[in-house]
Amino acid sequence: MTALEPAYQNVVPPQAGHRAAGRSGSTPSRAAHAGSATAASGLTRREMLSRCGMGLGLLGAHCLAFEDAAAAVRAPMAPRAPHFRPRARHVIHVFLNGGPSHVDTFDPKPALQKYAGRTLPTGNLKTERKTGAAFPSPFRFRKCGQSGIEVSEIFPYFGECIDDVTVIRSMHANVPNHEPSLMLMNCGEQRLPRPSMGSWITYGLGTENQNLPGFVVMCPGGYPVAQTQNWRSAFLPGAYQGTYIDPRQTEIEKLLPYIRNHHTPADEQRRQLDLLRSLNRLHRDRRDFTSELESRIHAYELAYRMQFAATEAFDLSREPKSIHALYGDGVHARQLMIARRLVERGVRFVQVWHGAGQPWDSHDDLEQRHAALARQLDRPLAALIRDLKQRGLLQETLIIVGGEFGRTPTVELPTPGANQGKINGRDHNHYGFTVCLAGGGVKGGFVYGATDEFGFRAVENRVHVHDLHATILHLLGFDHERLTYRFAGRDFRLTDVGGRVIHDIIA
Repeated sequence: MTALEPAYQNVVPPQAGHRAAGRSGSTPSRAAHAGSATAASGLTRREMLSRCGMGLGLLGAHCLAFEDAAAAVRAPMAPRAPHFRPRARHVIHVFLNGGPSHVDTFDPKPALQKYAGRTLPTGNLKTERKTGAAFPSPFRFRKCGQSGIEVSEIFPYFGECIDDVTVIRSMHANVPNHEPSLMLMNCGEQRLPRPSMGSWITYGLGTENQNLPGFVVMCPGGYPVAQTQNWRSAFLPGAYQGTYIDPRQTEIEKLLPYIRNHHTPADEQRRQLDLLRSLNRLHRDRRDFTSELESRIHAYELAYRMQFAATEAFDLSREPKSIHALYGDGVHARQLMIARRLVERGVRFVQVWHGAGQPWDSHDDLEQRHAALARQLDRPLAALIRDLKQRGLLQETLIIVGGEFGRTPTVELPTPGANQGKINGRDHNHYGFTVCLAGGGVKGGFVYGATDEFGFRAVENRVHVHDLHATILHLLGFDHERLTYRFAGRDFRLTDVGGRVIHDIIA
């Protein structure tokens, strides 16, 4: 499977009811039951309907099941309007996988210094591993910008942009484990296969550039924990899943494998694809909109078009020296510059991971690890905000910065085979953590919510992950309760059965 080839497990084609963007979905479940009921007699569903009522059954079924589906299935990424006027049109999700410590980055807790080395008077909440005494941050905080929001010294460049940022200090999730928390943050469900946020957004909105993927994922050096599950399309059609790219690669043919065909001229490729498309659609029509085949057709067509568009979009040598100087050096400068170029060219959702595995997972040596990771990201992240702003793109591009959870304000105690006897790190903390938002219609220089005086639990204006997702969809013009897809007899949505829009952070 190449980077341009979708995964096909558990995908279901759009059917009647998939209208424009944010439409309530419907799958062929009832029709499938009818087809299975006639299988023993050798009749297909279509043949059965055509023989019932002089063919009127077939006519009615065609109108209901295929009128809207034709355009959606054959052009799954065509731009579509949301439910109401959006604030944002694009999303860049900067994922700090592993769980950054909020009390060392954007949520200062001076009370930890008072209790340094002592048991917290409130006691320790149960997390993944055993924790002990209060662990004050080794980093200083300073007030930044006109808003005076306090930001850790390890993010000096980002602190200069804080007046464009909303800092949500009251996030909370469900469990203190990486895999389920990654799935919850990315897919809205911590256990079962569900479409990712990027898949839901491209399902609802399509994309503005048909020559590039609508949903691009960059992770330097490989995959994060839970791998491709983080950007899957699950039961949505395969066209909506993320396209993975390793931004460490600088040559276009390594960055996008098989992007060029050195053996067949473009006009000959076009003739071959036209023939293949005709044969595939004939095959598909006899099988009642096979979603796997539609996804494969879409992938072939996109790969052909990308030979020309992607070469230009990913070529950073086209950027002036001033922009390279703004972002600095390193893989994060490279991938955030690519992210800006992609949204500038109409890509709908770009997810940027810090690196393979879980780099922010600082169970020990937190001071050294967090400082090193922040140095890699700080300047490019601030440059992304400034770059989008100077191009007039920040207000239509929502930037999300955060991990799957935070970390404890108490020190993690040594456990066999875990932190090698060190007492200088923090355990996972899903009770309270921070996520930052910028652009896309959110307030700048604004803090929302709070954790307790030690940073263990969100206590003021608590924001669950479902609430964050509902707010992101609202900024994109969706009522999160109406952006649904019918699968296995149920109307699924990104926010499951919860979620509320946090209107207070919207400008």
